[in-house]
Amino acid sequence: MDGPTSILDRMVRAVEKVRERLLRSTSALEAAGIDYAVIGGHAVAAWVATVDETAVRNTADVDLLVRREDFDRVVVALESVGFISRHAAGDSFFLDGPDGKFRDAVHMIFANEKVRPEYEAAAPDPSAATSFARFRAVDLEALVIMKLTSFRRKDQVHLDDFLSLGIIDESWLSRLPPPLAERLKQLIDTPEG
Repeated sequence: MDGPTSILDRMVRAVEKVRERLLRSTSALEAAGIDYAVIGGHAVAAWVATVDETAVRNTADVDLLVRREDFDRVVVALESVGFISRHAAGDSFFLDGPDGKFRDAVHMIFANEKVRPEYEAAAPDPSAATSFARFRAVDLEALVIMKLTSFRRKDQVHLDDFLSLGIIDESWLSRLPPPLAERLKQLIDTPEG
């Protein structure tokens, strides 16, 4: 069994690998002139970090929003920096080299399309993005709508983080379509922890 120092080193390296994957993929898209936005856990982390860096959660993969009509260019850009394009069960993703795993891949979501047919809202356009230091993340309102639309447990946790930090609050209820407002109200009425 590894000692405490080596376990800590592995933990730090795991986070560094994901950060490197995020920056390598977004830099490749920017160099190719492809409009994109970081979504998912990294977008949440970017918005949380604007308020309280100690509340940032780690995530194992990278989720990017691109337009379907740009996908051929996305493939060229990401393959040029070592990613391998794959498709499975309707998902498009990029493994980080031949030994890459789905769990830590770069996952693509197509803009202006519903991720699942039953979803209330389509994914936003990558033009709805905010520039952070080294990448672009989807705007807060678009991200909140995405999280409320999918509403899996991890999405609820991300929304709870936003609520607990005051990034969003009850005033958002009037900005949302009724089904999404009901989901946010549910979270407001049953605070975490």
